[in-house]
Amino acid sequence: MTPKEKAKELLERMNVIHRPKGNGLPVYMNKSQVKRCALIAVDEILKVASFYNDSQAEVTYWQEVKQEIEKL
Repeated sequence: MTPKEKAKELLERMNVIHRPKGNGLPVYMNKSQVKRCALIAVDEILKVASFYNDSQAEVTYWQEVKQEIEKL
């Protein structure tokens, strides 16, 4: 999967519906909130990759995914 495809997939998966307890009406996140969640997830992946000394190719891949998310 290319970094661009992975970025789109993460954004789609982060775009979830929340049902708060009060009125039960669905609440959708806006685009900037979805992007922020995806970027947080990628930052966490990069931290773990650095901690475990993953290959530079993997770190580069996730950095490219982050850049693609920021572009969208």
